Amino acid sequence: MAPALVGIIGGSALGDAFDLEQEQARFLVTPHGAPSDPPRVGMHAGVQVAFLPRHGKDHRIPPHKLNHRANLWALKEIGATYVIGTSSTGSLKKAIRPGSFVVPDDFVGFWDIPTYYDDRVVHSTPSLDASLRAALSEAAKDAKAVVRDRGVYVQTTGPRLETRAEIAFFKSIGDVVGMTMASEATLASELGLPYASLCTVDNFAHGIVDEPLTFETIRETQRANAALTRTVVAGALGRLR
Repeated sequence: MAPALVGIIGGSALGDAFDLEQEQARFLVTPHGAPSDPPRVGMHAGVQVAFLPRHGKDHRIPPHKLNHRANLWALKEIGATYVIGTSSTGSLKKAIRPGSFVVPDDFVGFWDIPTYYDDRVVHSTPSLDASLRAALSEAAKDAKAVVRDRGVYVQTTGPRLETRAEIAFFKSIGDVVGMTMASEATLASELGLPYASLCTVDNFAHGIVDEPLTFETIRETQRANAALTRTVVAGALGRLR
């Protein structure tokens, strides 16, 4: 059965731009505060979509200030059945080059992962949804993108980038590093929402190659990958009709 509504949390590559037909903004405040922006509900690729820019309009909210609990709760409240995220990441492996994509099948989150269970003892087991992961991977292949359909995402807190010593450790346990996906995946699992992420590889992490790492270099790759990222997400939506 086709999902009634697919929530999309747009990361840096999508920003706050995602074309929707019959678009309506949904203004709401959750028990955990306001989401990054009012979710926009409309149709895309024949599927009802609720689009929420993770960092808000004009990318104004830094990663360590994101209200992930409000974002996921808002999508659940307006009826999302599945949630797809797009995430900007750094590569922890020389073989995973900038400009490619990774669809993680697991993740590591050592620090400050949010929860809805602050006041009672609940031990949930987070996961990434296999059917959503397959839709993203197949759509990326159809778009002629370079994609890995498995991988481990390592989450750090931000906003700073990681040190060489941190990356030397992370590359032994993961494939890409970012600042948001593990939080979203954990909260989605607590809400019973199937979740998967399309990770854009926008740079080699600090120390993986000899070239210096700058934020402007990362942004250049994000901008270059934006159109392809939208194509892949739209292709995945087409598989969820």
